[in-house]
Amino acid sequence: MKNFKKIILLLVFTSSSIFVWSQSDSSYGIKAGLNYNANGDYFESINATAQNPDRNIGFHIGVFGKLGNTLYFRPELVYTNTKSDYNNSDFKMQKIDAPLLVGIKVIGPISVFAGPSFQYILDSEFDGISIDNLENDITVGLNFGAAINFKKFAIDVRYERGFSNNEAQFLNNNNIDTSRLDTRPSQLILSLSIAL
Repeated sequence: MKNFKKIILLLVFTSSSIFVWSQSDSSYGIKAGLNYNANGDYFESINATAQNPDRNIGFHIGVFGKLGNTLYFRPELVYTNTKSDYNNSDFKMQKIDAPLLVGIKVIGPISVFAGPSFQYILDSEFDGISIDNLENDITVGLNFGAAINFKKFAIDVRYERGFSNNEAQFLNNNNIDTSRLDTRPSQLILSLSIAL
């Protein structure tokens, strides 16, 4: 119930923001795209060396609002689905991202942007086992990138990195050693946005 209230609060904030920004010199719309994702290191036990993940393709879909033109503020609410490989094991994550971006046009249709991104983890699974004991359901990261705008359409490329340490801990098969998995995102994101 507590997590449900957090989701509702996030949805109300983003919806009201998009409504306020649906005035002149502003827009709102939908976006979708691909994520080239890798989460943090996986430790098989407390003293073991880290395993780096292999990157995988994920996807995202969501909504955005935009206030301003040359200098603009762009909040987004995005559902993201990612996967990372650790040898023969997969880590899958579903989350809601809420980036709050500030951007500026630099040359013609090209703009650059950056800002914090708040993430709420909906579900995570490692090697077929659901992970319920994450340190934090809500974490903070950073987005920065560049966009090209063509009237109602825009393409952007950005990098996202999680700031907050957020590890999952669970027992290995022998129920003795504790494994740790860093769930912070590190990903390249390619998006297509359409203003409505």
